[in-house]
Amino acid sequence: MLLKDFYTVEQLDKTEEGKYTAIVFLNNAHDVFKGHFPGNPVTPGVCMMQIIKELAQEILGSSLIMTSSSNVKFMALINPDVNPKLKLELEISGDATTEFKVKNTTSFDETVALKLTNVYKTV
Repeated sequence: MLLKDFYTVEQLDKTEEGKYTAIVFLNNAHDVFKGHFPGNPVTPGVCMMQIIKELAQEILGSSLIMTSSSNVKFMALINPDVNPKLKLELEISGDATTEFKVKNTTSFDETVALKLTNVYKTV
């Protein structure tokens, strides 16, 4: 984990071939939120992208490096005081000889907060 104690994974399940669902809890006391932003914490987009990468690494059992990102849509602010519980749906395709494509939808309650597609290579 790049940011120690930033989040915890409560659940990570394979729902069908190539599809996974994770339940993640953000630590609203983490130092990141003291600067982003004091009194009105917002989860940085780059931190969300890191969580997605780390989940993909856990699923695939390989270290990954992102080579591209597309269709990135931040659709709602994620305030860890209000919505610390996130649901991440990942669809993973490809293989270690070429690259892995990870499509993600992140939501809290019924609100979609983030959609993106990342491409990774194994390291």
